[in-house]
Amino acid sequence: MKRFTCRLLPALLATGLLLFSCTSNDTAKSSGDSTTTVVGGPDTAQKGAALELVFSDSLFQLTGVAREPGGRLLVNYPLWNGPYRYAVVVATGGTAKQPYPDSLTNMWKAGSPGGNKWVCVQSVYVDDSSRTWVLDPAAPKLMRVTGGGAKLVRMSRDGKMERTYSFNGVISDTSYVNDVRIDVQRNFAYITDSKVGGIVLVDLATGKMREVLKKHPSTQSDPNFKFIIDGHELMKNGKPVKFNSDGIALTPDGAWLYYKPLTDDKLYRISTEYLRDPKVSDTALGAKVEDLGHFTTTDGMIFDKAGNLYLGDLQNYRIVRVDKNLKVSTLVQDPRLIWPDSYSIADGYLYISCSQINKQPEYNNGQNKRTGPYTVYRVRLP
Repeated sequence: MKRFTCRLLPALLATGLLLFSCTSNDTAKSSGDSTTTVVGGPDTAQKGAALELVFSDSLFQLTGVAREPGGRLLVNYPLWNGPYRYAVVVATGGTAKQPYPDSLTNMWKAGSPGGNKWVCVQSVYVDDSSRTWVLDPAAPKLMRVTGGGAKLVRMSRDGKMERTYSFNGVISDTSYVNDVRIDVQRNFAYITDSKVGGIVLVDLATGKMREVLKKHPSTQSDPNFKFIIDGHELMKNGKPVKFNSDGIALTPDGAWLYYKPLTDDKLYRISTEYLRDPKVSDTALGAKVEDLGHFTTTDGMIFDKAGNLYLGDLQNYRIVRVDKNLKVSTLVQDPRLIWPDSYSIADGYLYISCSQINKQPEYNNGQNKRTGPYTVYRVRLP
């Protein structure tokens, strides 16, 4: 049985609060909005900072967003069950878009190889050196990896596939690589597997990779947590929906990796020193995981340069900020934040994609409850 490190977080002593990182389900709640209750969705009053609509799509379901500093806004669309055209686009206006890097790369066909095409892109990311990355789980309709196309791709500045890191032989064909963070100083990538549950590690210099913490408690959604949104538990085919390790964030100094399962409110972290060391076994890594306690149910997450962590709160239609002392405050709460999915920070703004996953027919007894277009907003950071 793998165990977590149990320790006191001393930064909270000054606030009079104690928070331990342990395996117990009784871990203390983090400080902050303790009186917040689950809201009723579209009738929620707006609170906090103002949202600014940046991009919208009335037909195609988007998930990822990445803003280049002073430059382009990239948006991606996974190949799920709804209408589909392009995997990655550059948003050139309020609704206008162009395929990225070109139409041909976006023209994968079922049954064909997927190594040099976008198959089912889940995330786009711009690193601290302003390089663009595309993460393709290559699992259409959230089924099995197909066409040998599961990959992480570094794009050149002129929009070409500069280097492809294939996950063939590393992840299982039931995996779904979901989100990525790049440490440009150490030339290392960290990727969540939200279907199996695990963290994929990539040495970007050598191309060597491995998946760790597979089915570790920290990468698995708590089976006892009821993910209630819009007044009911999210269900599919009569069973509670469970998404495993999904959101991932790297501290500004690259020393800590934060991550969490999507459909519970627990948050974990682990020192990247151990993750980067290939001599540290998976069992030993499991013992290095720190359980930070209960926060929110979020899809993505991101750190700003000051070390504040931004999480979604899917159940309450809001974005929260977690400071270095783990104190939680609301950045913005708005009924338009329908499943805030992915985040990007550039030019003093937090960019937020809203994918409305909770409104999909498969989670609503076959009824499409989507309201309005799929959107990307931005909000000015304090």
